[in-house]
Amino acid sequence: MSDKRDQFAELTTVKMCFRDEGNSEGEPLLLIMGLSSQLIHWPQEIVDALVERGYRVIRPDNRDSGLTEWKSTPSQYYLRALARDTVELLDHLGIEQAHVVGASMGGMIAQLLAIEHTARVLSLCSIMSTPHISIGMADGNVLEELTKPLPPGREDAIKQIAGLYATIGSKTYADSESERRLALATQAYDRAQHPEGGTRQVTAALIAPDRTKRLQQLRLPALVIHGGEDPLIKIAGGEATHAALADSTYLPLDAMGHDLPVPLHDQIVASIAKNAARVTSRF
Repeated sequence: MSDKRDQFAELTTVKMCFRDEGNSEGEPLLLIMGLSSQLIHWPQEIVDALVERGYRVIRPDNRDSGLTEWKSTPSQYYLRALARDTVELLDHLGIEQAHVVGASMGGMIAQLLAIEHTARVLSLCSIMSTPHISIGMADGNVLEELTKPLPPGREDAIKQIAGLYATIGSKTYADSESERRLALATQAYDRAQHPEGGTRQVTAALIAPDRTKRLQQLRLPALVIHGGEDPLIKIAGGEATHAALADSTYLPLDAMGHDLPVPLHDQIVASIAKNAARVTSRF
């Protein structure tokens, strides 16, 4: 189910769906979402707040998510392929450099962008992510919930998706977030489904080499945000990311799970903007 804001770019491997919001002359800020997640999993309130601060906010559907379409579906790929897709999107938009913000698997992609395409990254923000999947790995029961196939009926499927959001999300804000979780699950289910795509994304994350040593070589403004209530990538992942990045600021949020609860939006947006402002702007 498309939206009038959805645009499409013909890239080498995929026809990528993305949204491009804000001042076209503003500093580009790329938001990369994570495993089995779509661009709509970035709360619109966060996008709008960044736009209000003057950024040109671009958020893609990764391969195997949302409305991004395959040209020829591979049996397997690597995280660097997802990173390369985002570079090709920047090329398509004529953008030389961008601030890069990634959440969960999107944080892994953002880290790879900074490592392998350093000249394209103005600043880096890694949210609820890790330098390697083994650092902060979830317990087996959480992984079981993550990989459980959806039931065939729409209502049951939406209920299971919302239940997953509750399992991995903030416990402190569980009551205030429950309606939003159900609404997001409904929107995500109705917009697009990729039953096999999540498996390919999981595999890409599992086989990715440890990025710690390569992150240690980076010298750029970096911000690491992680929740103390995150059961999917435990806070050790954020601590390891911060330790690896020499010029990073660390923002641990005790009441955040593997989600972006509304009460924390202002703090998250302000921190992203503060980190981006550390860059000597070329605009």
